[in-house]
This record gives sequence, C-alpha cells and structure tokens, in this order.
Amino acid sequence: MRIWFKMMKNNHLLRDTTITDESDETRTHKVFHALEEVCYEFDLSKPIWLEHNIEEFKRVDKTRFRSDNFIDGIEFDYLEIHVIEED
Repeated sequence: MRIWFKMMKNNHLLRDTTITDESDETRTHKVFHALEEVCYEFDLSKPIWLEHNIEEFKRVDKTRFRSDNFIDGIEFDYLEIHVIEED
C-alpha cells in the first residue's frame, strides 16, 4: 500500500511525502501507521478522525484534516491523506 500525504496552505504545496507499507497488517492498521509516521516526520500532533473524515475516506480513499482535526494549532490549511496504491 502507498499513501500520499500533502500539507497545503493557500492552494500551495508546503510538504509532501509518500509512505509505503508492504506488511501483512490490515488496511486500517497500515493507514494508522502511515499517519503516525508522517506526523512524526512533519512534527505534527496526530489528527482526530471525525465522522466526515471516516466517511470520505471510505468512499474515495482520500480525506483532509483541517484545524478542527488537530488539538494543537496548525500553520497550514489542511493535511491530505490519499491512498494511491492498494496491495
């Protein structure tokens, strides 16, 4: 599985990275591990999955974490997570 993370502000890409997970874990575990890894890499607190994030991610394999998803303040508009390749 490959997951692309993009940090955006004013429609400009600030940072991005792709996390690859070839383990035998479940899809959900792979997503959570990748999110944890990118939060460490970008020095962010882990976002909270709200109901609309869960539904959007199930529907289109992509969602955006905005300021209401983070406990700490953020200096960007959103962090997007997008599954670009499944196992």
